[in-house]
Amino acid sequence: MALPHLGLIVPPAAGAVPVDGPLLYGERIRFSALGLGLGEISTRGYTEVIDSVVEKAVALKAQGACAVSLMGTSLSFFRGAAFNRQLEAEMARATGLPCTTMSNAIVGALRQLGVRRVAVATAYIDEVNAHLRRYLEQSGFEPLALQGLAISDVQAVGRVPTQVLVDLCLRVFDAQPGAEGILISCGGLVTLDAVREVEARLQLPVVSSSPAGFWDLVRTAGLDARSPGQGRLFAEA
Repeated sequence: MALPHLGLIVPPAAGAVPVDGPLLYGERIRFSALGLGLGEISTRGYTEVIDSVVEKAVALKAQGACAVSLMGTSLSFFRGAAFNRQLEAEMARATGLPCTTMSNAIVGALRQLGVRRVAVATAYIDEVNAHLRRYLEQSGFEPLALQGLAISDVQAVGRVPTQVLVDLCLRVFDAQPGAEGILISCGGLVTLDAVREVEARLQLPVVSSSPAGFWDLVRTAGLDARSPGQGRLFAEA
């Protein structure tokens, strides 16, 4: 029997499948990716590539994908919640497939885990953090402390060490009391180890862009998104 085939639109030009997909779902699901060629993690960078998202979705359908996600958080939230919904609808209309975005993923994951008041750790510069705060507020969340690593280099985000991410999560949690969970935003960050460590230390749920993106796409395709041992989100039925 053929494996389910899911399509990913990713920011880097190389179009590689992010490492979290195989780590989470192993041999159960086949993923393929097409790259947008994002030049920098900024509004200017997003504006240069956002108009090619729908054609990438159509190309992934032609390759046999049965569902598609735009796996870029800031790419889908930078123009706000209404634009994210419109983009998802355009992808679905052009392909006839179930489609989603990484911005849908972080919202869906936070809701699944019962988090409304959230401490936010990001890779982003201040300009992008401001867009994220607005998107979260438009989506019904209360972002408390929100701090970023001020990275705009598309390749650099994948090299951020786990300990840097853990420290940032602890810092945003401590900065303002009352968070019910942590959000790590930026699909280029490699975060599964950090998620497990922060959940263990704070005894709170942690949602991170790339793992949540895979979780959301698998659910969008009507498949079982659980992956034992990979954090609270993946233990949920």
